[in-house]
Amino acid sequence: MHINDLLTQHRAVIRASVDVVAQVRVEDLDRPTPCVEWTLAELLAHMTAQHRGFAAAARGTGGDLAAWEVRPLGSSPVACYTDAAVDLLAAFASPAPEFVLPEFQPVTHFPAVQAIGFHLIDYVVHSWDVARSLGLDYHLPPDVAGLALRIALLVPDGDNRLAPDSPFAPALAAAADTDPLDRILAALRRSPEWTTVEQDR
Repeated sequence: MHINDLLTQHRAVIRASVDVVAQVRVEDLDRPTPCVEWTLAELLAHMTAQHRGFAAAARGTGGDLAAWEVRPLGSSPVACYTDAAVDLLAAFASPAPEFVLPEFQPVTHFPAVQAIGFHLIDYVVHSWDVARSLGLDYHLPPDVAGLALRIALLVPDGDNRLAPDSPFAPALAAAADTDPLDRILAALRRSPEWTTVEQDR
C-alpha cells in the first residue's frame, strides 16, 4: 500500500479514537478494561504516551526514551489524549522514512509504512478497549476494517507472545467468515464478548 493511502486510513482510526475517548467522564476512569492489567485511566495514559512516542519517531527523535514515558494525565485526561492525538497527526503528515521504536526489541528501526501500520492496529484495538470499557459500540468502515485485519494477521503468533513485554497475548480462535473486527480482536487476544461488570451509563 502506498504510504499516502495508509495515512488516510490511519487518520480515520485516530480520529475515531478521539471521538470515543471524548465520551470518557471523570467517574469512568476507574472502570476495568479488556486490557486486564489496566483501568481506563491507565489505558488512556498508555495511549497518550504512545502517541507522543510515535510522534517523536515520525520526527526522527524516537530514540529519546523520555518521549515514550507514561505519565499521569491529571484532571483533564480527555484533553491530554486529544492534544497528543492532534500532535501525532501533525507529525505523521510528513513522516521520517524510518522510525526508531525503542520499545520493540531486539529490532528498533522500521520503515515508516511498517511503523504506521503498527500504530494503526494498536489504536483500532485500544479504541475498542475504551468503547467496551464504557459499554459503547465500536465500528470500523469496511475499508479500514479490511486493512486492519490484514495488519493484525501479520502479527506473529507464538511463544513470543508469552513474554512479559509482549504487546499482545496469544490469539484466540476465530472462523474465517467472522466479522472482520471480531477477527482482528481475536487475532490480538480480545474476546468480542467482553463486557464490564457494570453497565451504568
